[in-house]
Amino acid sequence: MDMPNVTTPTTNGWRVKSLDAILLTAQKKGLHRSLGAFQLTLLGVGAVIGTGIFVLTAVAAQKAGPGMMLSFMIAGFVCAVAALCYSELASMVPVAGSAYTYTYAVMGEVMAWMVGWALVLEYALGASAVAAGWSNHAVGVLDSIHLHIPQILNNADALNAKIAMGVGFAPTEELRHAALTGGYINLPAVLIVIAVTLLLIKGTTESARFNAALVIVKLTALAFFIALALPLIHTQNFHPFMPTGLSGLPGGAGGAGVIGAAASIFFAYVGFDAVSTAAEETINPQRNVPIGLIGSLAICTIIYILVAAGAVGAIGAQPVMDAHGLLLPADSGALHARCAVLSPDLALQPLVCSKEPLVFVLQSINHGTIAWFVGLAAVIALPSVVLMMMFGQTRVFFVMARDGLLPPAFAKVHPKYKTPYVVTAVTGMFALIFAGVLPVGALANYSNSGTLFAFAMVAIAVMVLRVKDPTRKRSFRTPMVWLVAPLAVIGCVVLYVYLDVASQLVLVGWGAAGLLVYFLYSRSRSHVGLGLTEVHELDADVPQPPVPPFTGL
Repeated sequence: MDMPNVTTPTTNGWRVKSLDAILLTAQKKGLHRSLGAFQLTLLGVGAVIGTGIFVLTAVAAQKAGPGMMLSFMIAGFVCAVAALCYSELASMVPVAGSAYTYTYAVMGEVMAWMVGWALVLEYALGASAVAAGWSNHAVGVLDSIHLHIPQILNNADALNAKIAMGVGFAPTEELRHAALTGGYINLPAVLIVIAVTLLLIKGTTESARFNAALVIVKLTALAFFIALALPLIHTQNFHPFMPTGLSGLPGGAGGAGVIGAAASIFFAYVGFDAVSTAAEETINPQRNVPIGLIGSLAICTIIYILVAAGAVGAIGAQPVMDAHGLLLPADSGALHARCAVLSPDLALQPLVCSKEPLVFVLQSINHGTIAWFVGLAAVIALPSVVLMMMFGQTRVFFVMARDGLLPPAFAKVHPKYKTPYVVTAVTGMFALIFAGVLPVGALANYSNSGTLFAFAMVAIAVMVLRVKDPTRKRSFRTPMVWLVAPLAVIGCVVLYVYLDVASQLVLVGWGAAGLLVYFLYSRSRSHVGLGLTEVHELDADVPQPPVPPFTGL
């Protein structure tokens, strides 16, 4: 049940949601502090490791070659400074809505709307990316037991190639080959999104013990990979170490270079908010939250570097060029067509050609059984990641609808299942379309563009709130905030600049569409604009996630 409405004045024309009203919600919840640094670190490791390392290793290799090892370090650093900012606001405003709610309380409604709108890219397209990555592994596992999904139904390379040529791209040998041999829809990705959408609508609860088992499955698979690949390192496979340079060209072919690869594999680190949002349940959060955040990110970075070193050292990871010596976009139909030209035998193609890079490496070093296990681990563990990403999307839209910024139907709760079924169905439709027609690398980049924008806004919000409300209680304070927060903003901006042009334009175009929706619909219906702030985010009638957010990205 909603609490009594609280009148919220506007300040200099900016509609700011009352922070005091929002905090009434947190007071209602009354969380018990029981988590220490060790538990937080384990929580962070489980939440972060997942799709990025299983799928995006080949994408990073195509952009940076062996230099992708530096890319993991850069992405981890940017994520760490952003996480420290995120934690301060999470400890102050431990309610639903994530960065959207924080921004509403600090910078006002317009910026909050833009952050919430950007989170659609993070969550919905992130779910699509995970679904596409799951499809790659599912197809591989099925092939290994002689159940073959037709090429026309397990990717959309032909569709994308024909669209590219239709809008004016030169009909290169790679595009023509992709148009003739590729598929038109990634059916397994579509089916897993449909299954997850139905599960979210039904609201089936899985146990935390089961989710912990999935984390163990992922970590075990990676441990096997590291143990088998590292002893086979050949130093010559690391030369040249940075074949595309440190920075490549901003917005160039696939956002190439070490920094361009870092911009793509930033997706591999998203999920740390499982740590930052646990600040209210943490013993001595001022000490333990940064230990949990930095510790989990450091462990994940080390694991990622070891995996990258094993992949590079065992079989090499140099980028593939076109017939004219130009770098091909990662995970594209043109790249896969070029790979087929180089060698029709999949087993003889370079690492960057594989859609299951870790499985490919293990197969190449004659560990087929373990390779099958790693592929199966991805198939088992990744659907729950799709679920959590889609849940995050529905949760943000649900809160925005309750604030009056989206149609009331988005806040409808199913009479039987007590879940926000309308917004869940809309999110599922959105996710399955993109999962069905776009490759995982492009989807991850599009998701990253929204994530980077949201993280930058959180870092700015921390600095603004330190000036506007310096005396307010903070369970966790960002250390060296005037250094850490600007570094977070700069890091997010730099990684955004080094995304490919399409990903940059997706955020710009999506943002422009969002502003149009806001001024034509949302502004006149905003509850804050009407003088009402409803404190409801964690009321008992708001649907809770069907699984704890510990399963990783």
